[in-house]
Amino acid sequence: MITNSTEHFFKNVSKTLQTLDLKKIDLLIERLLLLKNNFGRIFFIGIGGSAANCSHAVNDFRKLCNIDSICPLDNVSELSARINDEGWETSLVESLKTSRITKKDIIFIMSVGGGNIERNVSVNLIKCIDYALEKQIDIAGIVGRDGGYTYKNGNYVIKIPCIDDKLITPIVESYQALVWHCIVSDERLKSNPTKW
Repeated sequence: MITNSTEHFFKNVSKTLQTLDLKKIDLLIERLLLLKNNFGRIFFIGIGGSAANCSHAVNDFRKLCNIDSICPLDNVSELSARINDEGWETSLVESLKTSRITKKDIIFIMSVGGGNIERNVSVNLIKCIDYALEKQIDIAGIVGRDGGYTYKNGNYVIKIPCIDDKLITPIVESYQALVWHCIVSDERLKSNPTKW
C-alpha cells in the first residue's frame, strides 16, 4: 500500500526533474571541460549531507574524469584543528588559501540554502565565496534557494526547483547526486569507464 506521504514525495521528485534547467548544467560541463584542459582543480565545499555529497563527488571527478578534486572537509585533522584554533567560520577558507587556489581552479558549493549573511547561516561557505570573488575564481554550485549567497554570487550555479519547501533538504541533496553524476557521465568530461 502506497501512503499519501510516499506518493507526495515522489511526485515532488518528478516535478523537480521536469523543471530542472538542463542548459545551466550544460554550461557548467563546458566550464569544467575548460578547467580539465587547463589542469585546474575543483574544490568541493558543503556542510552536513552536502559535505558527504562533496566527498563522493571528489571520487567521481578524480576517478572517472581525471580532474584533480579536493574536499577540504575530508581532512578531519586539519578541519578540527582549524575549528579549534581559528573558529568554524574561517576553517574552510583558510584551507583554500593553503591550497593556493588560483583562477585555473573553481570552487563548487553544494548546499541546500547556499548561505545567508542576514540569518548567519553557512558563514563558512560565504567566506569561501568571498575569497573566490576577491581572487576572481569561478564559483559553481548546486543549491535549492535562489535567494542564497551561492546563487547570487556564483557563475555556474544550478538551482534545484523543489516544489514543496518541507521537502527541500532531501530533494536538493538527492538532486546534487543526480546532477554531478550527469556531469561525470558526460562524454566531454569522462575519461574512464565505470566498472558496472
